[in-house]
Amino acid sequence: MTTTPDPADLSMPAQAVLVEPAEHHERVPEEGGNGEKKVSRTALADFWRRFRRNKLAIGGLVIVTLMVVTALLQPLITPYDPYDQNLVNTLQAPSPDHWFGTDVLGRDLFSGMLYGLRLALIVGLCTMLGAMTLGVTLGAIAGYRGRFADALIMRATDVFLAFPFLIGAILVVRTFGSGLPQVIFALVILGWTTAARLMRGQILALRESEYVEAARSIGASDIRIVIRHILPNAIQPVFIYSFTAIGVAVVAMASLAYLGVGVPPDTPEWGRLINQGIEQVQVAGKDYLWIFPSAAICLTTLSFAFVSDGLRDALDPKLR
Repeated sequence: MTTTPDPADLSMPAQAVLVEPAEHHERVPEEGGNGEKKVSRTALADFWRRFRRNKLAIGGLVIVTLMVVTALLQPLITPYDPYDQNLVNTLQAPSPDHWFGTDVLGRDLFSGMLYGLRLALIVGLCTMLGAMTLGVTLGAIAGYRGRFADALIMRATDVFLAFPFLIGAILVVRTFGSGLPQVIFALVILGWTTAARLMRGQILALRESEYVEAARSIGASDIRIVIRHILPNAIQPVFIYSFTAIGVAVVAMASLAYLGVGVPPDTPEWGRLINQGIEQVQVAGKDYLWIFPSAAICLTTLSFAFVSDGLRDALDPKLR
């Protein structure tokens, strides 16, 4: 309750006499109330407004969404068994019965493409998650600890970057055997370096910030400081790069399969389909054998790259 000051009391400051109207006060939303939700919605709407300015990013997002839905529904929408061989119908041209034609073993190429899409997304997502986790962890240790840990991790990063990626993947797969888990393991082991460098650079820029120093002054542990205070502000470049990493993993898997390494020989994987189609490149009218899987790889890689570019533009504070 506001009391009216006594005019005779000359010792009272003038500010106490002047009462500002209530409507001029800024209302601060209570913690956890509707105001906080409204701020979150506004930030999300602002992010979406900036993201949709990039038309290529919107197109890439639509294609990626369609690919994910198609991969999830692949067992239900595949017209033929992708492993079913019919030597009577080998090398059939595209037709209403076989939309993409048949391969050298008489298998439906469209069914093989759908199965290959599912494999590509599984390998891409698993590789991205594994490589980002390993890279972020090592990059955070190198950037925050510095000195010996930084030197050791960064020299290891230089060794991995200097070694040819494809040759290294072949060596790892040959060592541990063929199969989808072995391919993912090889790509994770060789794909963490970029995420580590990005995270290290962000940690170096943030570890001497005022809020980090304040956390240290109240006795917060190093793990709590990194996870609670530094990582949320440093993860943005790695998050943007992760979408590009999915496309890189898809191309790497197809390259290994094209060379006969990784998945079993009878697996309808995009790289393997291209390998089989190249053998028929001299046959007139059989270009569809390698054109369809090649186009699928290009479309997948470009779609994830476009989404990554859109995220960079939407999250860059300089472009707001």
